This record gives sequence, structure tokens and C-alpha cells, in this order.
Amino acid sequence: MNCPYCGGQELRVIDSRSVNEEVRRRRKCLACSARFTTYERIQPHDIYVIKKDGRREEFSRDKLFLGIRKACEKRPLPTGAIDKFVDDIEAQLYKLGKSEIPSSYIGDLVMEGLKKLDHIAYIRFASVYREFADIGALKREVDSLAVRKGVTPANQLPLPSPKVANSSVGRKRR
Repeated sequence: MNCPYCGGQELRVIDSRSVNEEVRRRRKCLACSARFTTYERIQPHDIYVIKKDGRREEFSRDKLFLGIRKACEKRPLPTGAIDKFVDDIEAQLYKLGKSEIPSSYIGDLVMEGLKKLDHIAYIRFASVYREFADIGALKREVDSLAVRKGVTPANQLPLPSPKVANSSVGRKRR
């Protein structure tokens, strides 16, 4: 391992501790005295994702994280919620014990989790993942969320019921 600041190869581990299923290490470069943190995670075996068009691609935790983070952008989520969510999905994939997993399975796991985490993030992700053909399909998905009573994630206002949403559409502002 090289120092990310000066490229030096002589490093010293200052602190090491377990965090969830990772090992967090604080390191110090002996050349420039810079300190930085590294995380080590056990990766039991390689998982390949089977895409819609039949291609196979190695599973990328970073790609999953970026997709979820994009859907959750500017949402009032607790710190670390996205990291925990990605960790949970990754753990579920490795627990399957399969070397190849369809992308649709991963997408369904993300959709299910986002529905519990944040409705707006769910709709954002669904609009890309499900490739809604028209506004009607998107509206049906929003209406299905509004019908589910008592399932509103914390720190989020409930969605209006379909009756309330439809009645306000025809009104004009003065």
C-alpha cells in the first residue's frame, strides 16, 4: 500500500478496530507524516451480475452505492443510512452463495428497501429501473404508495391519498 498523499511505501498502523464486518485502520505515512483511514472487507467469492441483455459483469458495490445515492440525493436521510442499506444488500447477495445473480434480483432488492427507506427515492429509482413508458405508469406507482397506510418512512411527510391528489388537479390559482 502507498500513501495517498506522497506515494511513500513505509506506513505504520496507528489504530485498528472492527466496524460491522469490516476492519478500520488508521495509518500514518513515515515519509510525510500524513494520516489516513483504510477499510478492509472480506469478500467471500466473486459475484457476477447477469444483465438484461445477457452480458455478465462483475458485481460492483460502488456502482450499487452510486445508484442508490443518486436516488436519495437531497433527501432527509440519517447519516449512514445509505451505507447500511448497501451493506445489507451486499450481505444478502453473498448469503445466496451463487456466483451469478440476475440484475433484476438486485434491482428488486433495492426497490424493496427504498420503499421502506424513502418514498421519493423509491420513485426516483423506479422511474429509471422500471423505465416507465408514460406518465400514467408513474402515477399508478405513486398512487400505490399513497394507498399503503402507515408505511411512511420516518422524517417524511405522508403522500396524499389518490382522492386528494385528483381533486387538486383541476383547481386554478387566482
